[in-house]
Amino acid sequence: MSTVTARIPAETAQKLSELAKATNRSKSFLVASALEQFLEEQAWQVARINESVAQADAGNFATDAEVKAAFSRWGLNVDAD
Repeated sequence: MSTVTARIPAETAQKLSELAKATNRSKSFLVASALEQFLEEQAWQVARINESVAQADAGNFATDAEVKAAFSRWGLNVDAD
């Protein structure tokens, strides 16, 4: 385990205290849980961005017909040539 110190606005600290009391959890537990969830979401997003960049670098793009078909499914006409 490691200890991290962070400065947060007073309003956020108050909300944290209220949630800790309401859930019968420690503020430390709630912060650690929130941070873990945030880090997982960010890691997922970075991985998807890296995958997309690799696909673009490899030249894997949707054709005009595929793009038009996708927009058409949503009722949008993209034939603005």
